Amino acid sequence: MSRARLLLSESWQSIRQNLSTTVAATMTVLIGMCLLGLFLALGTWVLSWSNHLQDELRVKVAFCTTVSMLDCKHDATKAQRAAVGAALHSDSRVQNVVFVSKKEGLAQFKKDNPTLFAQDYSMLLANPLPDEWVVTTKRASDTPLVGKTVCRAHYPGVEPCETGKQQGEGGGVTWAGSITSRVLTIGKIISLVFLIAVILLVIASTLLIANTIRLSIFSRRREIEVMKLVGATNWFIRGPFMLEGLLTGLAGSALAVILLLLAKTLVLPSFSGYVSGGTSDNVHALPFSLNAVVLIVAGLLLGAAGSGLTIRRFLQV
Repeated sequence: MSRARLLLSESWQSIRQNLSTTVAATMTVLIGMCLLGLFLALGTWVLSWSNHLQDELRVKVAFCTTVSMLDCKHDATKAQRAAVGAALHSDSRVQNVVFVSKKEGLAQFKKDNPTLFAQDYSMLLANPLPDEWVVTTKRASDTPLVGKTVCRAHYPGVEPCETGKQQGEGGGVTWAGSITSRVLTIGKIISLVFLIAVILLVIASTLLIANTIRLSIFSRRREIEVMKLVGATNWFIRGPFMLEGLLTGLAGSALAVILLLLAKTLVLPSFSGYVSGGTSDNVHALPFSLNAVVLIVAGLLLGAAGSGLTIRRFLQV
């Protein structure tokens, strides 16, 4: 208890005597943690949006119908549809297969395009949409692979795959080939940029904190040298400075959390309509409570690391 009391008193005395450098270090942590918090929120939202787009990738296997625009001489039979469904279910890359009848497809098309159906669509002479299997793969990257496999199989009753176009863009087996490729590429780029940016931000924050705390330690270098000469251990000298760094990191990260909370409460509602428009409920950023915990822990670690790394140089007496 006496050693802990001495450690706290030394740290508090150092903070009082070097108030300007303490404030500078706290502001450095505040800025770094605010940037980190904003980036975590924005980065995780973009990652969630990318994952949502990948989850929406589907392979659609359409069956022949004589009223379609394609060259189909007769409608696919029930047995042919069942055979294709069994083959799709047996594929290890497939997670889910749903049958959508032509009637259900037309109803969904009407729901998605209300302006095109201002009048009752029962006036149509025939339903041009085909029956189809909608396939969801376990991994988004497997979507084009499953689509190409179905195309090469040439199942009886399935509308033929069109040639001369971007694969997966037309014909009886579709998976929006160009869109799928673009979404997968964007997902990889977003993940890589997010990882690199977090690493660079943490390194930059650590260096800024270390340089700021170095000013406080440099002003007491004579005191450190005297303590070393009279036999004080490295950890006895390092302890108050690391505790000072912890307190500085805690104060800076706590202020950052408060500022982010104010921004979330006062500013974010003004942009929520633009951010959420056209997106699914599955797209969301990192929960604020978890973000706050990450910032507090990061502030503590950065403060301690900045102090510990800086004082090593002055302990070599």
